[in-house]
Amino acid sequence: MIRYDALDALPVRTALPALTDALDTDGTAVLVAPPGTGKTTLVPLVLAGLVGGGPARRVVVAEPRRIAARAAARRMAWLLGEKTGESVGYTVRGERVVGRHARVEVVTTGVLLQRLQRDQELAGVDVVVLDECHERHLDADTVAAFLWDVRQALRPELRLVAASATTDAEGWARLLGDAPVVEAEGVSHPVDVLWAPPARPVRPPHGMWVDPALLAHVASVVRRVLAEREGDVLCFLPGTGEIARVAGQLGDLGAVDVLQVHGRAPAAVQDAVLAPGERRRVVLATSVAESSLTVPGVRVVVDSGLAREPRVDHARGLSGLTTVRASRAAGRQRAGRAGREAPGAVYRCWTEAEDGRLTAFPTPEIRVADLTAFALQAACWGDPDASGLALLDPPPGGAMAAARSALTAVGAVDSIGRATELGVRLGRLGVHPRLGRALLDTPGEGASVVALFSEEVPRDYGDDLAGALRRARRGGDAYAGRWAAEVRRLRAVSGESSHPRTHDRRSAVDVQAGPGTGDDRLVGLVTALAFPERVARLDGASYLMASGTRAELDDGSALRGAPWIVVAVADRPGGKGHARVRLGAAVHEDVARAAAGPLLAERDEVHWADGDVVARRVERLGAIELAVRPLKEVDPVLVRGAVLEGLRQEGFGLLRWPPEAEVLRERLAFLRTHLGESWPDVSDEALHARVDEWLEPELSRTRRRADLGRIDAGQALARLLPWASGEAARLDELAPERMTVPSGSRIRIDYGDPERPVLAVKLQEMFGLQQTPTVAGVPLLVHLLSPAGRPAAVTADLASFWKDGYKGVRAELRGRYPKHPWPEDPATAEPTRHTTARLRR
Repeated sequence: MIRYDALDALPVRTALPALTDALDTDGTAVLVAPPGTGKTTLVPLVLAGLVGGGPARRVVVAEPRRIAARAAARRMAWLLGEKTGESVGYTVRGERVVGRHARVEVVTTGVLLQRLQRDQELAGVDVVVLDECHERHLDADTVAAFLWDVRQALRPELRLVAASATTDAEGWARLLGDAPVVEAEGVSHPVDVLWAPPARPVRPPHGMWVDPALLAHVASVVRRVLAEREGDVLCFLPGTGEIARVAGQLGDLGAVDVLQVHGRAPAAVQDAVLAPGERRRVVLATSVAESSLTVPGVRVVVDSGLAREPRVDHARGLSGLTTVRASRAAGRQRAGRAGREAPGAVYRCWTEAEDGRLTAFPTPEIRVADLTAFALQAACWGDPDASGLALLDPPPGGAMAAARSALTAVGAVDSIGRATELGVRLGRLGVHPRLGRALLDTPGEGASVVALFSEEVPRDYGDDLAGALRRARRGGDAYAGRWAAEVRRLRAVSGESSHPRTHDRRSAVDVQAGPGTGDDRLVGLVTALAFPERVARLDGASYLMASGTRAELDDGSALRGAPWIVVAVADRPGGKGHARVRLGAAVHEDVARAAAGPLLAERDEVHWADGDVVARRVERLGAIELAVRPLKEVDPVLVRGAVLEGLRQEGFGLLRWPPEAEVLRERLAFLRTHLGESWPDVSDEALHARVDEWLEPELSRTRRRADLGRIDAGQALARLLPWASGEAARLDELAPERMTVPSGSRIRIDYGDPERPVLAVKLQEMFGLQQTPTVAGVPLLVHLLSPAGRPAAVTADLASFWKDGYKGVRAELRGRYPKHPWPEDPATAEPTRHTTARLRR
């Protein structure tokens, strides 16, 4: 029996006439409805004609998470007074509860994506509702783009609704062909905001790591709330590990039940959370409870302020979830959960000042996630670069290039990005293309290993995948049950998608019969096939991956000491340059070589290392050196490149620079500065650019560092002089090494500063000179020295100095150096380099 009292209480019913009119007129609509209004439950029932008397239609509702899909279907069935699967059913990966006469089917976006690839017309479906589209999951964005293509090209009658509690309504409306926006008013109660930051600063999250001090603080805030407030408590935490730790810190709360809800929670726990409880409850939840689920009885929210989002570390070739500060929009969604049924409160575990610095909205997954699976879906759809897809945010070019490279490596796309036959098969497996290729290359038992990656392996399983496989086989926990179901699913789909072994993976199956048979070898093989660039060899205290990234194991790891491993999941701890292995498997070297065969190469390497030319023949597996032998016969071209590399690294100081060579370089720099491009640029950058012109033929005869030290840099630099124009002959005229001063001495000019060369000369030798001497028209900076050779004055204007500055110098130095002449009028005095006594003789 239909529960009309519950249906009539849903606020979204007032928006239903406008929604149905929009769909009848335009075929598309954007529905904005706050949480708790019934957009997920009443709207599909009305569009399907199950309530309200409308025409009978088949409606598919796409939810971002499995837990939300199940909960929505069960709620709609309850509203109809039926069992799940009759008029309303659901399909999630590995589970389908849909009867023959079902008119509403709730699916995950991943399931709908697979269905679209198999049947682009979605035959028999009249309406698709994309729920919670504001979360901007990659699958949801992709499904929306594909559905718009279907409506434009194949089925203009297909109705599309983008529904969300808070969303970029205008953006979605544009994406769906200027669709009408329908807004539903919610019934919300006031929510008090209390700021409850830790007493002492906590360290920011990094990777999957969260400061234990913050989790301890969150647990203390939950205890505080239980003492201060009434009603159930909903506490938001970033992941299952943090949920478990906070649950452990709460301990025994007496008459209060502590429930843990996340995407992997057992069905019984999910049902308990979504139904009113007889006792007071503390519900520890991930972001799944922000908008997809209604948790009755909640009056208080405790918000840790953290969330998990996918990220790619392109520098290390690693991808996975990372902990981030939740956005302000997420904070509003979470707080709103406290005011669904009555006035409530939210305790935020950060300061009000910090809140203003948070990002406004969650980062769209397409901007930050690994796009390999997305790129394969786009290629299978017929749009390899996704340029023709209706997306709110275009995929980043760099991430798409990396995805294309990964797909090419596993044979999923051809040279221009089109999906191959294998790529189409991989796209239908429902796993990452890497794992799909490993699954197809290890028929049968490979499914048991690939299934381990279907969701996050529990932390108490450890970091050794072989151990995790044995633990899952023993059963006894919820993860093991889901793993077993996924193994069955993978065996079924991989059997349908079997393909002949290809030459580039010829040894994938062959090596299974080698040494170390059993779980360890199987797990190592499958993981290495999925992540060939992450096979790694022990190198000192860390492992070097074939990709070039270094990784470390935690203390106590079951993998410690293994000569070779393959890294499946890793992150980068704060302040460390190396990755940290979260999940991996030990492998034999032959397995590593077989799995990463395309990375195996032997080549001659001649480069500059440790201060000299190194020539060797190296066998490598990517960045891993397998064997090294010295080269006796070396290609001169390679040697020349290594020598140039050494000059770039260590500079031209490797050459021999006699004093006249250094002076020549300074003189040329001076002329370049003041006379322009007719004179050569002798900066390091310019000399590197013209090395062929000035260092040949010496460079062609150079084989090692010692040979460079025998090259006279001055003789080589002379080749750069402007001989063709004839200007080279004027070098000594324009920038002479020495200048004759009034005393007759020839004094060396210092060109160290190309802007203003220096002439350092004893003061008495400049008597009688009225004008400051110049070179190439540039006045010299004259350092006038005392008889002892120490600077007495510096001037660029001799006439002015004789008139004004000399008197002070004379007064100071005449008594100290009485044997030297100190005339009253130096401008007319006789210059000399001798003492007064010698002058008298």
